[in-house]
Amino acid sequence: MRRGLLPALVLVLLLATASAPIREWVAPDIVRLAYEIERKDITYSWGGGHAEEPGPSKGTCLGYKGRIKPCPAARTRGLDCSGFTRWVYALAHGADVLGPGNTDDHVRRMYRVKKPQPGDLVYFGKITKKRIKTHHVGIFLGGGKMMNAPETGAEIRIDDIADKKGFAGYYRY
Repeated sequence: MRRGLLPALVLVLLLATASAPIREWVAPDIVRLAYEIERKDITYSWGGGHAEEPGPSKGTCLGYKGRIKPCPAARTRGLDCSGFTRWVYALAHGADVLGPGNTDDHVRRMYRVKKPQPGDLVYFGKITKKRIKTHHVGIFLGGGKMMNAPETGAEIRIDDIADKKGFAGYYRY
């Protein structure tokens, strides 16, 4: 019986340790993919990126409160902030790991980190144990910078995290 137990233990240890570094390995891909997408000059579109499959899509005017009137989202193919992070994470992970929801839905699939690494997500809004009400997300690049789809009329770009109000924390998938 002991002879059969050792190979099983070794297999369990190999499987446990083999899955641990995957998240670290994906982080450089997340940053690389974010830069590749930024170079494509994709326009912000409220609700863009929330079709069945991740990636640019026409947005929606439902819930739109942007400064450009009338709402251009329903005729603009692009990405909003969570549509952008969803697409990058789907490309990096090979699956739609964040899903079609908004920033509140996405942060529920992640865990908070105190020491962020490039590729983590940075959220803005209010996140407590009882309530999640976020309004923005970007991809942490390091050095106080994030890549994000900031607002109607803008393209995906790099911004200072400190310039955005309501910092809620860094999260990792």
